[in-house]
Amino acid sequence: MNLQRSAYEEVTIAHGGNTVSLRPTLRAATTLEARHGFPALFRAPFDFNMTVLCEIILTACSDRQSAAAFLSSISGRPLFPFFMAVQQPLADLLSMFMPADDPKAKLSTGKPTPLAEVYRALYRIATGALGWTPEAAWNATPTEITEAYVGRFGTGGAQPDPEQAAQNEALGLDPEFDRAGLRALKAKISQGN
Repeated sequence: MNLQRSAYEEVTIAHGGNTVSLRPTLRAATTLEARHGFPALFRAPFDFNMTVLCEIILTACSDRQSAAAFLSSISGRPLFPFFMAVQQPLADLLSMFMPADDPKAKLSTGKPTPLAEVYRALYRIATGALGWTPEAAWNATPTEITEAYVGRFGTGGAQPDPEQAAQNEALGLDPEFDRAGLRALKAKISQGN
């Protein structure tokens, strides 16, 4: 599936005059992946697994009361129209649990990383490298975290040197200050380049 992602990732499900909006937050992704594993989550909309579908909706909706009201509106009604209404939006939501592909990134030849480790790394990036609060990290989507990281540090050589960061922090300086880069820039300027 080639899903066009918007800057603010969200899906809306409409059924029977009711709507609910869902966000693929790191919290929702982590919780659902730990409970069911991704293969079961991705099959649920197509296997008509009502239990897992309801759990996805309740977990990914920031307003749990709205999600509960949406789900209670199907009580006593035929379920097939509900399944048809939620299939594609939930498939889109689940695909958003993966960080968006970077078109400039090189293909990895290593073995796949378990999603639990990916989510742990994203949380560490958000709270550590980006300095977000735990609440902000949990409420961001995986793509928002990776895009913020790239926006701050770039995609390659712009990564802060851990040793230099530790020295800077010990001196009470900005841990991301690149002293060697500043020296190189000063030298370049003094040479008239």
